Amino acid sequence: MQPFANNNKQKWSIALIAVALTIIAYSCGTTSAEVPAGSDAPSLPVVQLKSLPATSYREYTSAVEGKVNVEIRPQVDGYLDKIYVDEGAFVKQGQPLFRINDRPYQEQYSNAKANLEASKANLEKAKLEVDKLTPLVENNVVSDVQLKSAQAAYAAAKASVAQAQSSVGNAGINVGYTLITAPVSGYIGRIPLKTGSLVGRGETQALTVISDVKEVYAYFSMSEVDFLHFKNDIAGETVPDKIKNLPPVELVLADGSVYSAKGKIETVEGQFDKTMGAISFRAVFPNAQGLLRSGSTGKVRIPHEFASTVVVPQEATFELQDKVFVFAVGDSNKVVSKPLTITGKTTGYYFVGNSLKDGERIVFSGLGRLRDGAVIKPQPIQMDSLLKTRPL
Repeated sequence: MQPFANNNKQKWSIALIAVALTIIAYSCGTTSAEVPAGSDAPSLPVVQLKSLPATSYREYTSAVEGKVNVEIRPQVDGYLDKIYVDEGAFVKQGQPLFRINDRPYQEQYSNAKANLEASKANLEKAKLEVDKLTPLVENNVVSDVQLKSAQAAYAAAKASVAQAQSSVGNAGINVGYTLITAPVSGYIGRIPLKTGSLVGRGETQALTVISDVKEVYAYFSMSEVDFLHFKNDIAGETVPDKIKNLPPVELVLADGSVYSAKGKIETVEGQFDKTMGAISFRAVFPNAQGLLRSGSTGKVRIPHEFASTVVVPQEATFELQDKVFVFAVGDSNKVVSKPLTITGKTTGYYFVGNSLKDGERIVFSGLGRLRDGAVIKPQPIQMDSLLKTRPL
């Protein structure tokens, strides 16, 4: 009887295993799409998209320079006697900046003037000799050879006077160079040398730099891709025409704030930098208050205005293989993932092209537990409420 009991136990075990496998197979064959929109469907916030006028920005790192940056260098050699200004001071054109010891140049100037006076005296003497010999030659008292010799001496004396006058002028220029004045109005940069330093024309280091910052230049570069977008998106037949049609640009300062005055892009270089693969632009900004200084950095922000575009909150998106997706909600409350064609963005929103339409619904949050075909319970969120708390 014992073998018969064991056989029964084995048969019951096999039957139970078969039933369990059938249940598991049935469970695995059921998808989330087959779950009725009942209590098992998750409740998720859903937002209805709207087409709105909007503005996106492209930002480019920039370096700010004064419209005029003048290096102040000595034109004569000598010791620095005086420094009339301090670093960071504002100076006006013609204002004294430095004085180089002028005693050697004053001596040269005095010597040149003395030589000029001597040359003038020799000229007068030569003239008297010509005047004396002229009537004698006319009356055949002396040979005309003597007159010609006197005339040659007079011409030499005249040339000597001109040479002496040039020396006086050159010596006077050198004396004038000992007082260095501001060629333009602007702000004084660093002054590396101090009083008593020996300076000269051969120095590699400038005495200082004056920056005229009533207007400043912001230099920035575009990649080849961005430059192609610029050529394709901006109206105009030529690059200069497109630059004229660009809207005013903004300057984002190092602390993230936006400079109060808007600027204008003026020029673009003629060729790409081979090492960087980029092309440089120059924008000009007014700077009447002197808030911007040479050497500062920031970002030039170029606006791109949309008359009407579908606005998608970035929180309602997810990335997969370098693409951005949303879960769109259909009529039966089933969700399906859709890739976005992004034409612009702000801090919190994407602007999309034809990938989504005005009035379409998308899941706002809880995207991590969703799959295509899943059924949800929509909890509506008003787009206007989002825009009030987080403006475009």
